[in-house]
Amino acid sequence: MARRRWPAVVHPHPARRAAVVHPSLGGFDTDTVDTDHVEGSAVQHRDSEDATGGQLSRRQLVKYAGVGATLAAAGPFVGVETAHADPDRQDQATAGPGRADNRIWRAGDHHIHSEYSGDFDTSTNPPTFRKGADAVYPIVTNAIMAKNFGLTWAMCTDHGGPTHSKVNLEQAYPDLLRSRRLVPEVLQFWGMEFDAPAMDHHTLMIPRHADEAKQLFELESRFAKRDPFPADPGRDTEAKMVEFLRVARNMPHKPLVIAHHTSRSATGLGVYGQDLPHEFRNGNDAAPDVYVGFEGAPGHQAGPLNGSARGGYGNHPTYGGYDQATARVGGLWDALLGEGRRWWITATSDSHVHWTRGGTDFWPGEYSKTYVLARQEYHDIMDGLRHGRIFVTTGDLITRLDVTASSQGRSAGSGETVTVSRRDRTDVDVEIRFRPPTGTNANGDRPQVRRVDLIVGRVTGLSVDRDADTNPTTAVVARFGPRDWRQQGAQYVIRHTLRDVGTDSYLRVRGTSTDEAEPLADGLESPWSDLWFYSNPVFVRVR
Repeated sequence: MARRRWPAVVHPHPARRAAVVHPSLGGFDTDTVDTDHVEGSAVQHRDSEDATGGQLSRRQLVKYAGVGATLAAAGPFVGVETAHADPDRQDQATAGPGRADNRIWRAGDHHIHSEYSGDFDTSTNPPTFRKGADAVYPIVTNAIMAKNFGLTWAMCTDHGGPTHSKVNLEQAYPDLLRSRRLVPEVLQFWGMEFDAPAMDHHTLMIPRHADEAKQLFELESRFAKRDPFPADPGRDTEAKMVEFLRVARNMPHKPLVIAHHTSRSATGLGVYGQDLPHEFRNGNDAAPDVYVGFEGAPGHQAGPLNGSARGGYGNHPTYGGYDQATARVGGLWDALLGEGRRWWITATSDSHVHWTRGGTDFWPGEYSKTYVLARQEYHDIMDGLRHGRIFVTTGDLITRLDVTASSQGRSAGSGETVTVSRRDRTDVDVEIRFRPPTGTNANGDRPQVRRVDLIVGRVTGLSVDRDADTNPTTAVVARFGPRDWRQQGAQYVIRHTLRDVGTDSYLRVRGTSTDEAEPLADGLESPWSDLWFYSNPVFVRVR
């Protein structure tokens, strides 16, 4: 498949950034690495003045972030008690009946930009970095707003440039350490929006450990295609991307890599731009436990509120706010799942500048959330992302989703596999439990789920065509409305049986606030009126 080459995309609407006043982050002493939060350890929050508990006041926002112009955007949202404000209050003591691992659904965002998404003056040698040229908020501001909108984990993913690896190491990382101390309720990962060789941007998430800064520096300086100065064309090849993933996989602390806005450069349905289907396959083959998925719902969802394309998808639109690779039943995502790949979807803000300040973005957690079934530990959040214990939602349509497949006394949830023996009856019982919010979302609405779809496809093995982007076996096998589910406490429960499952398969679930049978191509409608949630798949192995 021929690749369509496109100019490097920094942000779909850069002109909107120029008028935004740049807030500074000042008045903090240099910190040392916080070893209370190392990978695999239980989280132990440090005490810090005015940084514990409750909703943050406007005075605290000024004190912590030095935000200046940020207040104009943050003012209506900070300190408001809504459905999104505190997920741990929402009867989430356990994520399912009888759980003994203390895992609950925890909302987060792995694609957020700070003022370290800047630009470089390449007339000097080395290039001179300028903060705030593309995204404007300090790292701690993003953490404060993430907490305010109910996130318990987050990650600033600033894109690179010539010698940006040194900027990350020497400037951005110390600010992350300060932010961790000031907002300890939010687990704040270290990483970046990786300038992937031969591809569009990707999350590069580094596990929490004492040498996390050095690990990112090594990967960015060796493999990010924009990091060399002068530019090195040899960095921008498919082979270099595979090499990067193999190196990452062999590190003692394995990172995570997740593709961003997969089809933003696509010009039509089933047409690809910077990212091609075979590249996802090649990367997943090279590092299946590192390269694990793509954004199902890209960021920049507030674009229509300022007359821009939702998600920044100006060439070919999103569908219900989701990338075509995810939204099309039997499309690219299903093609990858049909090969048995453990390939997951997420939802992010890609926050640069809030829409009330002329940008196209919501705050982290304000509109899109990636829920991970995990303990409040860095290691376990990454484990959930790595293994598909994930569901995604927009507009706080739901706050919990448990999908379970059971047969012959065995069961599995999202990201897991249930094994069925042909010697016994091969019916598979599916249980779907979802929970709507207890209050209003960030738009002041109480969204309602109008329909839930159960989607099933076959797992048929690796495709000979490395660019295959369809799975014709995938279909919506059942649709459920309010008359089909039963209320149990604050949750709604749907039960359905798949009869005589005779081949390896997977199932996944989606739901919507709309009456659309399939998500329609997005125009300039309000994103708040077009809400969807998606589970990640449960696999069924027949033996």
